[in-house]
Amino acid sequence: MSLVSFVKARGKGYPKVRQAILDSLDLIQYQFPKDIRNVVIKPNMCYYWDYTTGQTTDPKFVAVLIDIIRDQVSPSVNVSVVESDASAMKCRYAFKMLGYEKMAQDHGVALVNLSKDKCERVGVTVGGHSFHFRVPQTIQSADLRVNVPKIKYMSPVKITCALKNVYGCNPYPNKFRYHQKLDEVIVALNKVMKFDLCIIDGNIVSGVKPRRLGLVMASRDPVALDVAAAKIAGLNPKSIKHIMLAHREELGNTSFIPKGIGLDYFKARYPKKGVRSKIMGLAYNLVVTMGLNQRLGLG
Repeated sequence: MSLVSFVKARGKGYPKVRQAILDSLDLIQYQFPKDIRNVVIKPNMCYYWDYTTGQTTDPKFVAVLIDIIRDQVSPSVNVSVVESDASAMKCRYAFKMLGYEKMAQDHGVALVNLSKDKCERVGVTVGGHSFHFRVPQTIQSADLRVNVPKIKYMSPVKITCALKNVYGCNPYPNKFRYHQKLDEVIVALNKVMKFDLCIIDGNIVSGVKPRRLGLVMASRDPVALDVAAAKIAGLNPKSIKHIMLAHREELGNTSFIPKGIGLDYFKARYPKKGVRSKIMGLAYNLVVTMGLNQRLGLG
């Protein structure tokens, strides 16, 4: 079974967040390899909602993680924060609006739009379906890939966390074309772009309303992490198709060993699905439809 850590950040300032991340890594017995030179960090930047909504990864959380990596490995480690264009979201706007442009300048890291990156075409089969994707060079050449997702409800797949966050690494902008087989595509992308470490920014989470939960979770196993996240959000992981499919495709375990604060502590405090979640789901469907209409020349 895989290790999954549950840590409570005792405040929102830099020292408290740093300690929570360090504790979460210690609990899963993780140490950054000393020979890494190129690191990729994939936050969640699904749209233009800033981190206070609980919908996107806080750039300050990513900044703390960057400092930890450089402190423990080398100040000269190259770090790339990556995202790709989507049907209704462009990186050039999201990087600036969500605070990543300033964070990158302050910390000397690269912001990479994967939709503009050089790519290699790769084939993969999942659940009897064959897919071909372009895998960005920045991800291929990284020595360490770190996934920094959010826990969120999402109507097409019930929940989005570590596995779904890799969907944003697909450089093809018009991602609505994959929605008919979304669960299979999520798993396929995780097979061709495997991440080494997942750290959840659960300081602010969304649900019926945004709430400061102070949660930091970590695991090397995205499946185990998503199972734990689903339970915190009050969902049955067995009902979430892409999680179960990822397990069958040997991307990780559905069983895990919890470390740190009990899962039930955070589950009791998570703002369960409500009207706000439905609005976010409707908004998601709207922006996808707008992108589809634009693609088809209907809008």
